[in-house]
Amino acid sequence: MPTNSHPYPQSPDWCGMSEADLRKTLLAYFETCFERYESLFGCLRSDAAYYDRPISLRHPLIFYFGHTATFFVNKLLLAKLIPERINPRFEAIFAVGVDEMSWDDLDDTNYDWPSIAEVKAYRQQVRAAVTRVITDAPWQGPMGWDNPWWAILMGVEHELIHLETSSVLIRQHLLSEVQPQAAWSPAITTVDSVSAVPQNVLIDVPAGEVKLGKGNPHVDACSVNGDTRHYGWDNEYGTYLAEVPAFSASRMLVSNAEFLAFVEAGGYSEKRYWDEEALAWREFSQATYPTFWLKQSEGWHLRLMTEVVPMPWNWPVEVNCHEAAAFCVWKAEATGEAVRLPTEDEWYRLYDLTGVTAETPAQRRLAGGASSVAVDQYAHGDFYDVVGNVWQWTCTPIYPFAGFEAHPLYDDFSIPTFDERHNLMKGGSWISCGNEALRAARYAFRRHFFQHAGFRYVVGDAPRVPQVSRYEDDALLAQYAEFHFGQTYFGVPNFPKAVAEIALKAMQGKPLNRALDIGCAVGRTSFELAKGLPGAVGFDSVTGIDFSARFINLADELMQDGIVRYALTDEGALQSFREIALEKLGLADCSNRVAFWQGDACNLKETYGDFDLVVAANLIDRLYDPAIFLGEIGKRIVPGGVLVLTSPYTWLEEHTPKEQWLGGFKQGGERYTTLDALHAHLAKDFVPLGEPQDVPFVIRETARKFQHTVAQLTCWERRH
Repeated sequence: MPTNSHPYPQSPDWCGMSEADLRKTLLAYFETCFERYESLFGCLRSDAAYYDRPISLRHPLIFYFGHTATFFVNKLLLAKLIPERINPRFEAIFAVGVDEMSWDDLDDTNYDWPSIAEVKAYRQQVRAAVTRVITDAPWQGPMGWDNPWWAILMGVEHELIHLETSSVLIRQHLLSEVQPQAAWSPAITTVDSVSAVPQNVLIDVPAGEVKLGKGNPHVDACSVNGDTRHYGWDNEYGTYLAEVPAFSASRMLVSNAEFLAFVEAGGYSEKRYWDEEALAWREFSQATYPTFWLKQSEGWHLRLMTEVVPMPWNWPVEVNCHEAAAFCVWKAEATGEAVRLPTEDEWYRLYDLTGVTAETPAQRRLAGGASSVAVDQYAHGDFYDVVGNVWQWTCTPIYPFAGFEAHPLYDDFSIPTFDERHNLMKGGSWISCGNEALRAARYAFRRHFFQHAGFRYVVGDAPRVPQVSRYEDDALLAQYAEFHFGQTYFGVPNFPKAVAEIALKAMQGKPLNRALDIGCAVGRTSFELAKGLPGAVGFDSVTGIDFSARFINLADELMQDGIVRYALTDEGALQSFREIALEKLGLADCSNRVAFWQGDACNLKETYGDFDLVVAANLIDRLYDPAIFLGEIGKRIVPGGVLVLTSPYTWLEEHTPKEQWLGGFKQGGERYTTLDALHAHLAKDFVPLGEPQDVPFVIRETARKFQHTVAQLTCWERRH
């Protein structure tokens, strides 16, 4: 069994390293992670276990086996550290994961998964490619957020996240699908009697100040002490300072024995202990006790990753946030005290008060066996398990610190979670490695989500509610929200709506079964295609796809909630705020026929096909290889179907290598336009419908700065 003298490495501190030492350290960190991740999948008993989904809300494990490798490829491509894709098909299948956006949102999508052998071979190709980058690529110091080499650390830390989440999925798999592995043996030192478990008590915590946030990500991290010298996700940057009032906290995490009292008191059946969201989850899941508990004839047992053991009553209970909060309500009622989950600020106060550091002995970083241990095994000052053992739920929804920026290589890591539906978990678990084991780490999951997570409780005044702004203040996102759903300017009609109307007119007399809005941005054209022309019916099904997860997230939020708010820049730091509602736009009734997905127009999944209409608005001059898109799109459209293209033909090398431009240059001494190229590329599969037409549009940048552009729109009919 591993010991705390040889824990898994944490995120490296690169400050002061020579180039040679940095390359050596990064390579060792990468290889250790890559090999440990693959060893985890040895806990699956057969190939079938890779393809059978442990839970309906997530992909099967074959996806996660390939996903982390694909992530390396995608990020290294964006950072321009590798020149091309390794396997475009795999990098489409394994690109986008599944966040449990709703506990009852079943994913019935069918995928043509590759074989285990193929994925293993692909992972080795990726390993070789990353190794070449680390050993041979020109070094571009210093290390930090703006360095292309940040993508390497990003890939490793991403795989460490999935090391943990995949271990949870293995734990949720059928026992017949998994098998014990020596490298993943649990730490079985338990108390099998409830009465023998030490009683939890409250300890007073004095008021104090907490300082969070790594500051400006563009500042040289080596000039600052602490966690800034290690890798950080974007939500860790910015600044935050808070005064934390005095409170009391439980000495230990809540054990299985302590939680049993709640179960035996009928806590799962008493509605008054559960808020509306929690009650809906509980009724859907029909839970009557924690998900990893097993009630058997000979007594309570606990499901671990690959085996079932008699209940270790002195281990921390593992529950979701709803269950933890319900326990606190029950305990408050029973004791008459203001019992609740701690805030993020209060957890940091405990951390700072107890003097915990990244090297403090704890059940984390795979240092003491692949499971929890007793709640009184690791003392941290007057408390136990301030870090490690299991994650600790807080009552704080994750929010951005002042000065937050989305990292350009992974702009959808944090922003989708700033929705007041994802609560922060602190402290890490027995398998938390790398960045997850640092003080600054901020990870949040949906409140119904199961992780290796438990909780401690506190008694204190009502928690401070963080100022979670529901206004999208990402400048580009706000511009596109206004462009699609906001005001019109200078008498120019709404462009996405106008494109949809032209497309629907081109479809008159044709079936309106399925439409694809590729490059949909924040989705107005998709909604309009579903709505249809005045007095007519729109498409039965519309799929909107965009490469930007930020755009897709906003479109999804609008579809789910019917409303989105955003902040527009007026001048300097001055903003004005907008609210858009589908109902006011007459689009609410058709939203159930629209679905949004993230995707690459040049590398679409094979499942996207049989469309009667494809709209690609202002897309082709933003693609890295538009010829691939034009060559493939005919396969997605039924005979007689229609392709609608718009573009201002603004060819820029920052989007499209010059050798991939469709037009805008001289060929054979003569002008060669993009329209000429469209006729050449589409002639095999399409015939033009009517003449090209100009469609103007205006994008508001600030209150006094606007882009006024004219796109050319062409329609093409798929040959029979």
